[in-house]
Amino acid sequence: MAVKLFICLILWLNTLSLLQGCGDNHEFRYPFIKRASSFGASSSSSLSSSNRDEVWYDYIIVGGGTAGCPLAATLSKNFSVLLLERGGVPFSNANVSFLRNFHIALTDTSPSSASQPFVSTDGVINARARILGGGTCINAGFYTRANPGFIRRKGWDERLVNESYSWVEEQIVQKPKLAQWQGAFKDSLLDVGVSPYNGFTYDHIYGTKVGGTLFDHFGRRHTAAELLASANPKMLTVLVYATVQKVLFDQKGRRPRAMGVVFKDENGDQHRAFLTNNLRSEVILSCGAIGTPQLLMLSGVGPRDELQKLSISMVLNNEFVGKGMADNPMNSVFVPTNQMVEQSLIQTVGITKMGVYIESSSGFGQSQDSIHCHHGIMSAEIGQLSTIPPKQRTPEAIQAFIKRKRDLPHEAFKGGFILEKIARPISTGHLNLVNTKIDDNPSVTFNYFSHPHDLQRCVDGIRMAAKVIQSKHFTDFTKCDKPTVEKLLNMSVEANINLIPKNINDTKSLEQFCKDTVITIWHYHGGCHVSKVVNSDLKVLGTNRLRIVDGSTFSESPGTNPQGTVLMMGRYMGVDILRRRLGKARSCVMT
Repeated sequence: MAVKLFICLILWLNTLSLLQGCGDNHEFRYPFIKRASSFGASSSSSLSSSNRDEVWYDYIIVGGGTAGCPLAATLSKNFSVLLLERGGVPFSNANVSFLRNFHIALTDTSPSSASQPFVSTDGVINARARILGGGTCINAGFYTRANPGFIRRKGWDERLVNESYSWVEEQIVQKPKLAQWQGAFKDSLLDVGVSPYNGFTYDHIYGTKVGGTLFDHFGRRHTAAELLASANPKMLTVLVYATVQKVLFDQKGRRPRAMGVVFKDENGDQHRAFLTNNLRSEVILSCGAIGTPQLLMLSGVGPRDELQKLSISMVLNNEFVGKGMADNPMNSVFVPTNQMVEQSLIQTVGITKMGVYIESSSGFGQSQDSIHCHHGIMSAEIGQLSTIPPKQRTPEAIQAFIKRKRDLPHEAFKGGFILEKIARPISTGHLNLVNTKIDDNPSVTFNYFSHPHDLQRCVDGIRMAAKVIQSKHFTDFTKCDKPTVEKLLNMSVEANINLIPKNINDTKSLEQFCKDTVITIWHYHGGCHVSKVVNSDLKVLGTNRLRIVDGSTFSESPGTNPQGTVLMMGRYMGVDILRRRLGKARSCVMT
């Protein structure tokens, strides 16, 4: 009895410390994080200034997300860095910090939320991060390294890649405590031939494996924002609620040269930050696959015709900005159970040789609070917008649809999902500006399954997912009779997962099922491809002192999940920049 009381006391104290750690006292660990409105209010030894209104930095990083945080922390070891993030801090946000609130963070559509919703023209509900730490604050937390082919195709230094992965892993990545649902899923994958079992590993290996996670054993999320603890606090300034509106260029020379940025603070007041006169100083865009091409175009770098339509002053004509957008299409099969199941996000993954990944999640949407939310990807609710034609899906119609779901019975949320997603989709789309407001989403089209090979792989993946659900390991766990494939697919078709009209032959044609029930798992990428928008060093072609470090430069999503590689990329590029600028011996890169 005494031992149990002691354990309970320890758990209570740990929970209390976690809550305190998520409070507003982050300034003690991160004294360089300030609100944007404080900009220019005081001088710092890390920067130089010619007058009170102009502050100069060696590097200005736009976007404090998955790549931006490790990049800023690394560059600050030797140079003055300004990191500008349009959102707030994650430390005091319980919906961000705790596993149990994962789905609620995604459903918060208020203007100050960590997740900014958008719907692609394909009709798929999606999200962008809007918080320091970026996607690591709102995603499912699964961590894995890229497949080796991705690293080779990028031409990156493999030794530095491995060192950069390790730098991230030592600070914020955990080995998961495998949930019961995930254990049954693992056994079922092996039972249907997704082998061998590779155990716990960060590496991308064919077969079944358990990967890393950003959630610790207490269910607390660790994010890219925590990597800023490795920064030199005297050389780094992080401004939150700082929305960059455009990059400033000096166009007097042969090529436009980035000079700085214009940003607005939380009060709507505008500020300017400038680069030092050193030729190697840079503005680095790390706004993500949606934000970076959008900001480039708003700054005058993009397709001439598109910029002229919105009366944006042309700095550099590049027809490839916003082109080649891709998203790994995913389809899910809802699995009911006759028992309550614990919450689990992705921990186990099946990496097949047919270009499909199989994953799973469970137990979300079972609290009274969550039933009254719009769940997006995690939706198990019955109901759909299929009766409303795409052009009539007004915000009012969508809100009315969400309201109808609130009266659903608690039992509708029992169970979990088997997810199948396509590796390296061939289908691509584009991004276009809607207006000149940086706060508004651009128009994004992914053209899911427009290439027949993608569609065939989806069919193969759905068949594999059905086999997993019907395996003895899974039916023993769910305590349900062996379900028919048609019954499983019918439940999934009726779930509210996207705004695409459903066809009556959904469950009879797996091809149609794939098209009608496609969703996202937030692995979109592209829009600023290497050799078209940036060179191999990720410098923007045709400009000076402007670089991009984020997933918009990817022509494929690395491995099963991109976040580990984007985190690594921020560290890798930071070290690479320092080495090229200072030489290997002189660069002071510390862990």
